[in-house]
Amino acid sequence: MSVWFVTGASRGLGAEITREALGRGHSVIATARDVSAILRAYPEKPAGLLAVTADVTEPEQLTAAVEAGLAEFGRIDIVVNNAGYGLVGAIEETSDKAARDLFDVNVFGVLNTLRATLPTLRSQRSGHVLNIGSVGGFATAPAVGLYGASKFALEGISEALHGELAPLGVHVTIVEPGGLRTGFLGGSSIRVEPASIVDYTAGAGPVREALALNDGRQPGDPVKAAAAIADITEATEPPLRLQLGTDAVERVEAKLDLVRRELDRWRHVALSTAV
Repeated sequence: MSVWFVTGASRGLGAEITREALGRGHSVIATARDVSAILRAYPEKPAGLLAVTADVTEPEQLTAAVEAGLAEFGRIDIVVNNAGYGLVGAIEETSDKAARDLFDVNVFGVLNTLRATLPTLRSQRSGHVLNIGSVGGFATAPAVGLYGASKFALEGISEALHGELAPLGVHVTIVEPGGLRTGFLGGSSIRVEPASIVDYTAGAGPVREALALNDGRQPGDPVKAAAAIADITEATEPPLRLQLGTDAVERVEAKLDLVRRELDRWRHVALSTAV
């Protein structure tokens, strides 16, 4: 059985991943900013669960969480970078503070977690890093561009990390879920910047309205998503990218088609710069 280290484990997809791992007999070091939230999420106190307070923006807390996990279980096999939140607002409407706060959690929080956990995986010469991104990190949209940018950053980190860790026997997968019924669009997981610039009503307005109306109506089942994520940790050759949901597959396919059409149309310009 494996030992999992999961950030943002108290609710949403992180909680479902934790439940799935425990249900398969694995042990889980479940972290969140408030350890009491984890304990409330798992009132049955399942065997193999170690709940630890760790804010991903506080490196010393992550180090302490890793140390507590190693003291309890002796190893860490699967690292799930799940902690994060969404941000709605046109690019120009979004304040500098809102953008920096988002990246502190969604990007730098992942880097902090990796610095805390990778020494263990490297020393073991085994393990699997699962970075929970979004289909919005592959194909973003108006009104969610900065959230998408944070997940685009995670794509780049994951691609590079894949090449860096593969020779050490450590796998890396970035998960690209579509809409999941996790409560993500509720107030606890998404922040909304005021629609302050009328010119963006046409471009960003429809997405704002759709997000506001779509909470609880997303097509994806988080329990099935958690099972799919657990399944790939058991694969001999897991994928670098894993899309989850019909909407995720459709958006990725549409983006690939668009990139191919643009490349073909402008190929002569691209090649004209060659020596």
